[in-house]
Amino acid sequence: MVNGRNKGASFEREVGKLLEDELGISFKRDLEQYRAADHGDLLASDPDFPFVIECKRYASGTGCKPAWWQQARAAANAVGKMPCVIYKYDRRELRCVVPFTALYAAFGAQCVSDYQAEMTLEAFCYITREIMNDNA
Repeated sequence: MVNGRNKGASFEREVGKLLEDELGISFKRDLEQYRAADHGDLLASDPDFPFVIECKRYASGTGCKPAWWQQARAAANAVGKMPCVIYKYDRRELRCVVPFTALYAAFGAQCVSDYQAEMTLEAFCYITREIMNDNA
């Protein structure tokens, strides 16, 4: 468990740094995630950041697990934001999963959907910038 927690914490810091480099917003780990339910893994310095991020790092597997998505949705619903799962398996690209509503919000439309879209970190950051620019 300790090695798993260390691996997860290291991945959270890595993702926070990648997001900061792309978005110019700093991120820190939310240590409340270990004490209380419905907390994401990273906190953005900008309160207008529209997502709650759940980070997952595993040796092997495929795709975003339904349990991860449910965890991200619960944390996002608790604070009125959109869920995002950022995950990586060994020797594979980092992937981001967001609801379709995020895609619509990025381009000024509204949508109610339970579907998710999977994308690269760069695409996720593009969508995030579009949503934040529209809300500014």
